[in-house]
Amino acid sequence: MTIEIGKQAPDFELPASNGEQVKLSDFRGKNVVVYFYPKDMTPGCTTEACDFRDHHESFAELDAVILGISPDPIDRHEKFIEKHDLPFLLLADEDHKVAEQFDAWKLKKNFGKEYMGIERSTFVIDKEGKIAKEWRKVKVKGHVEEALQFIKEEL
Repeated sequence: MTIEIGKQAPDFELPASNGEQVKLSDFRGKNVVVYFYPKDMTPGCTTEACDFRDHHESFAELDAVILGISPDPIDRHEKFIEKHDLPFLLLADEDHKVAEQFDAWKLKKNFGKEYMGIERSTFVIDKEGKIAKEWRKVKVKGHVEEALQFIKEEL
């Protein structure tokens, strides 16, 4: 399945940090920001999560829900949420199936080593469940503000 602007987002179901199984379709009628990040507690991922935290109310005012997804297990998500007081759900994609559906599971290179991992990516899904915007190879600085601005102006 390919991700395409204007097309239906793939529905998925993952364990969430609130102890429940969460489906993307549970949020129909709201705008949803789905962001894929490599790993809890790392510098870039912490900055990104805290930026989403700091803008959480602004997203909520625009009827937008934030969902963070990484391959980390729920217990690690819970520690990450507790440490940084994150007010949104983190979902555990331990087998990276959802990341693959969104084409965010990529071959990466670091210090000459190749491995498969999450390419930092964000998707805005509109109230009808369609992909409204995507960002690939996200640079953290200013990204959350850009996503917020998109929702404010386009949806």
